[in-house]
Amino acid sequence: MRFRRHLALTAAVAALALGAVPASATAGPAAATPVLTTGSAGGAAVAAGDSLAAPLAAGTRATFYSTATSTTGVTCAVSQLSAKAVSNPAAPGVATESLTGLTFGTCTSNVTGVTSVRSLTVGNLPYGLAVDDAPGLPVTLTGGAAGPIQATAVLNSWFGTITCTYQLSGAFTGNADNAAHSLAFRNEHFAKSGGSVLCPGDGYFSATYGPVTDTSQPGSPAVFVN
Repeated sequence: MRFRRHLALTAAVAALALGAVPASATAGPAAATPVLTTGSAGGAAVAAGDSLAAPLAAGTRATFYSTATSTTGVTCAVSQLSAKAVSNPAAPGVATESLTGLTFGTCTSNVTGVTSVRSLTVGNLPYGLAVDDAPGLPVTLTGGAAGPIQATAVLNSWFGTITCTYQLSGAFTGNADNAAHSLAFRNEHFAKSGGSVLCPGDGYFSATYGPVTDTSQPGSPAVFVN
């Protein structure tokens, strides 16, 4: 009988001890949230290889002006950014992408002597794109193996067709915005690298792209930075 009482007491103590262990002590580690997710903050991860895309943000234009404070140059009502996800580590961290396309359309110019814009294109693709979840959600766009970031404008003018080529010696720096799911670049400075003597010596590019969506996922959900 004494043995039975001792066994029952031992079982009761063990049950109390198990009940005192918090659930977190027995559960496995929570999955880390990656830098980029879809649908919501902390949602499904953007997978390496996923295709990402963004048009110009509603009501905005892409501009390529002759100075940082000027409104003289080329304005485009249509532009599209395309990229592929390369790496998406756990937050905090930096996700990387390969920018595979940056197109422009419906462009006009208010430069004296320019009658119309034939094209505005970028060269030396793909570019490297890094998205950091640090304060301000900084974004960096850098040239790739093909060369520096390059833009070429072909313009119809009083003097015939002229071509203006510009290059960026460093990197674009901008910011992501989770409220609008956008990427914004302001006054990114290009220096003339070739073309007609009629071309301005500098170009300053500004544009906001959004919403950024993951077109590899059903419904093309918006992308969040965590």
